[in-house]
Amino acid sequence: MFRLMASESETVTVDVSEVPTIAVSEIVMNVNFAEEMAPPIETPNKIPTANYTSPPPLNERILSSLTRRSVAAHPWHDLEIGPEAPKIFNCVVEIGKGNKVKYELDKKTGLIKVDRVLYSSVVYPHNYGFIPRTICEDGDPIDVLVIMQEPVLPGCFLRAKAIGLMPMIDQVSETFPFPDGNNFFFYHYRSITNSYEIQGEKDDKIIAVCADDPEYRHYNDIKELPPHRLAEIRRFFEDYKKNENKEVAVNDFLPSSSAFEAIEHSMTLYADYVVESLRR
Repeated sequence: MFRLMASESETVTVDVSEVPTIAVSEIVMNVNFAEEMAPPIETPNKIPTANYTSPPPLNERILSSLTRRSVAAHPWHDLEIGPEAPKIFNCVVEIGKGNKVKYELDKKTGLIKVDRVLYSSVVYPHNYGFIPRTICEDGDPIDVLVIMQEPVLPGCFLRAKAIGLMPMIDQVSETFPFPDGNNFFFYHYRSITNSYEIQGEKDDKIIAVCADDPEYRHYNDIKELPPHRLAEIRRFFEDYKKNENKEVAVNDFLPSSSAFEAIEHSMTLYADYVVESLRR
């Protein structure tokens, strides 16, 4: 006997003894052909797996990406400053070169957020960001302006080399003559420039070059930069808040040794106040 499936609910029985051999072989061929051409019967609540391959085994790289540290990493606290600091260090870029949008680190989430669009018709002359695992008197990581050929996307980090320091006073509140005419910088919240004492918020900027940019990595001190480049940087920071009715005072640029000292100071503050508070 030879059974054929006519439908899901009906079976036809054929007596092979009454059918010629050639006819039987034709029936078998037709049945096989019909089975190959028929669409697969889908079982309810079950997905066909014939066309799916098994997932690859979890290797070390995949497993490391699933750790809590890598998923919830905070760029300020979890990214290392680098073994060559304070000379060469990691820098997290907040604002790309040529950008008019003022991005900044959201300290709570660790994400880069939009702070505002600059009120003045100016753009950032170079990539701007901060150095991880540092902190200044204002409670923020130390700022750094990185000179390089290309703009970098916000949130990326790169290796930077400090070449100088730009002393800056933000939110200038008072200016009045200073009697002896000295021209120097006070580290804490007050500057004396052009025989005037300026009070406000200390907001120094590290001037650096990208350590992996072949055009700029050979610079070691700010005095090696073209004078126009320094004038461009100074002018940007003097002007970028004017339309917000905020005053900014920029003092003379200082050499790389001053930058190293400022970075070391901010690293010490971070270790003293942040790391020690976490240990308590």
